[in-house]
Amino acid sequence: MLPDFAYHPDPLSTGSVKASDAACVCCGQRRGYVYTGPVYCVGTLASEPCIWCIADGSLAARYDAELIDVCDAPGNVPRETIEIIRRRTPGFSGWQQERRLFHCGDGAAFLGPVGAAKLAAFPDARETLRFEHSTGGWSPEQVDDFLAALDEDGDPTAYLFRCRTCGAHLAYADFT
Repeated sequence: MLPDFAYHPDPLSTGSVKASDAACVCCGQRRGYVYTGPVYCVGTLASEPCIWCIADGSLAARYDAELIDVCDAPGNVPRETIEIIRRRTPGFSGWQQERRLFHCGDGAAFLGPVGAAKLAAFPDARETLRFEHSTGGWSPEQVDDFLAALDEDGDPTAYLFRCRTCGAHLAYADFT
């Protein structure tokens, strides 16, 4: 059984964790799964860590590691929450610098990358993308074309989140 991560509830389905017989770089155990997302630390890890070392904070403590940058967290998010997301929650890989979304004074749960077809099932998330890109100087037609071009496995991609308090869906898009 995999550890529970409130801010990344299914890291196996999002591609941040994969089945592997490799030994964890942190604890040395072969637990059947390793983390494949970004790790920011001094130096380079010799191999991938297991997700149990992420969950219990061992990876962060041993390597002073962070798994995602949360420098843009709103001021109403408790420091403890930021630390859990930053150092004890699997991150994810994006096209540019990954970012976490926040809502209702908490971190939102990362649900995974989505393209235009999947995003259609989450109109609230689609509207966050529409607003973000329409305020960036894009015309309504350019925004519509961009949203239609979103590709779960390609470029551009949207990253879907769910507020843990109110259930609203949020998203941001990333592209090269």
